[in-house]
Amino acid sequence: MANRDLVVIGASAGGIEALQQLLGTLPADLDAAVLIVLHTSNHAGSLLPQIMQHASKLPVIHPEDRTRIEKGMIYIAPPDRHMIVEGSLLRVIQGPRENLHRPAIDPLFRSAASSFGRRVIGVVLTGSLDDGTAGLMVIRARGGEAIVQDPESAMFSSMPRCALEQVPDAQVLSLPEIPVELLRLTREIIPEETAADRVQDIQPIQETKIAEFDMSEIENDGRPGHPSAFACPDCGGVLWEIENSGFLRFRCRVGHAFTARHLGAEQRHAVETALWSALRALEESASLYRRMADRATGDNHDETAEQFEERASDITENARVLRDFLIRVNEANEERFAMEES
Repeated sequence: MANRDLVVIGASAGGIEALQQLLGTLPADLDAAVLIVLHTSNHAGSLLPQIMQHASKLPVIHPEDRTRIEKGMIYIAPPDRHMIVEGSLLRVIQGPRENLHRPAIDPLFRSAASSFGRRVIGVVLTGSLDDGTAGLMVIRARGGEAIVQDPESAMFSSMPRCALEQVPDAQVLSLPEIPVELLRLTREIIPEETAADRVQDIQPIQETKIAEFDMSEIENDGRPGHPSAFACPDCGGVLWEIENSGFLRFRCRVGHAFTARHLGAEQRHAVETALWSALRALEESASLYRRMADRATGDNHDETAEQFEERASDITENARVLRDFLIRVNEANEERFAMEES
């Protein structure tokens, strides 16, 4: 007989405080390994293990590639690397970014479900947008348990809310309740998987191989989904549209992946960047025409100077309209973000 011996946790904004509280109450004799992805900056020399070790009774480390998974250990994905479960080993790989993150939550969740099946417990904590949702769906499909932090208690509620939209049977718990339930679930004996249980959807396996930068899978023309009309924000390639139980995702040929929410956020960012570039070009153009008008005036070319001044005035008016539009867009985005996180 087996127990649930793999806990995978995903967190983003507000995650350090949440993880410190959660890990601080896990017992030293926990009969499971804990794997954590926290969205962080990509710089080397992360202090996350040291920070979490101050709160935890269990050893906390950044694993190296091909580290063997051991019960009673906490493994935190290192900066700029995906952490992927491959049998009893952890792969630490600089594969394609997902939702513009590396490490990302979904590759960990998908790979854990593929290797450990019903022995996995997936936990989604505080964060923005919806990273972790697709992976939690795979965990539940493979018979694993799903826990989502109560959005009302999360510092950033978007990630838990999105997870619950797609995995409505997940347990919704406050931070103090999650360690208690993890302890109960890891102590519970579950039946061994049968051969039928081990038959699984090929798609999560394919996507795990892509995250591992497996070239045979990346070059495979039988990739999941179908071509969309959208370009990858990371590399400009065609995005393939993938839909699972109404949850829409996209992945390009080289493996960059996005949920619809993340893709929409990136498109808004690209539009805003282009508009700011246009505003800069207008301001520079107006300035140039004013300088040309001054020189023409100095050379007593009054008619030419007047033409340059008119052009500068027209461009300045266009720049004002664009600037006002950008201010309104930014205000609307701030209101939308506040509503999503309320």
